[in-house]
Amino acid sequence: MKIHQLLPTISYGDAVSNDTIAIHQLIKSMGFKGNIYAENIGKRVSSEIKHFSKLTKDLSPNDIVIYHKSTGTQLTKLFAGLKCKKIVRYHNITPAHFFNRYCRISFDLTKRGRNDLPFLVDRCDMAIADSDYNKAELLGLGFEKVKTCPILISFNDYEKAYDKDTFKQMRDGKTNIIFTGRITPNKRQEDIIKSFYYYKKHINDNSRLILAGNYEGMESYYAELIALVDYLGLDDVIFTGHISFSKILAYYRAADVFLCMSEHEGFCVPLVEAMYFNLPIIAYNSTAIPYTLNGSGVLIHKKDYMVIAETINEVITNEQLKNELINNQKKRLKDFSNKKVCECIKQTIKEVMG
Repeated sequence: MKIHQLLPTISYGDAVSNDTIAIHQLIKSMGFKGNIYAENIGKRVSSEIKHFSKLTKDLSPNDIVIYHKSTGTQLTKLFAGLKCKKIVRYHNITPAHFFNRYCRISFDLTKRGRNDLPFLVDRCDMAIADSDYNKAELLGLGFEKVKTCPILISFNDYEKAYDKDTFKQMRDGKTNIIFTGRITPNKRQEDIIKSFYYYKKHINDNSRLILAGNYEGMESYYAELIALVDYLGLDDVIFTGHISFSKILAYYRAADVFLCMSEHEGFCVPLVEAMYFNLPIIAYNSTAIPYTLNGSGVLIHKKDYMVIAETINEVITNEQLKNELINNQKKRLKDFSNKKVCECIKQTIKEVMG
């Protein structure tokens, strides 16, 4: 018996791709063989990744296929028709309306992805959601067997060498507010910028905003953000674009607070990364965010930018509050340990095996 994985796109640094690769390592540690199959294969990932067209030739009825569902793709119907045991790994799908004004391709893919979900209800043996928010969505669609196992994160990567020059540039005495994640409309970077405007103009002029994320495919949304920064007369707003992992590590290490105003997340790995780097978190209460935080961090229930600016100031200047937040986040971080998540996924696979 082999345990294979299937996903639309595998690329370096992507959260779903990282989860897939980590699960592949777990499968090997369990003593099973298997391959990763994808429709689109990035240049910087392992040459061992196979094109999805080869899956049916390699498959036997005793095998298990884990399908990572995060967008619309032809793979959904392929997966549904496979003659083997099947697991859906659900990462959630961003609602299409976020992309309506910015990217027709993303709009069509996400719309198709959500429309395809009900098709899988009776065509898999188990579903693994990476958050309780995602689990609730699957149960609402009619899925019966659903387990929650968080994204499997390789924390060892965060101890790799960071870019010393970037770190030195950022540690110049300014307060650094950071958000990491793709420049995309559902993440509402404009709300982060507006909050930073009030913080910088009315509370702390010696401050900087770091928006670390790739904007490829979302150039029109990125242009709107640049126009907003210009309109507000802001300096010290950094859009990193696509950067090396060592620079991302440097920005995290140089930051003072993590600010998230996203309106749709299926899990939100950067929240866990902020926990790891002992950054106090302020986040908007939406979708999976309160599930991932689970009582840690500061949840914002209304986008009142002045109030958010005051909250940033309180979190940074109130040492007792900051320490309490970081300690609570450290406790929550333990729930995402490799040992716990690996055991959850192992048990789920064994249940499907029977």
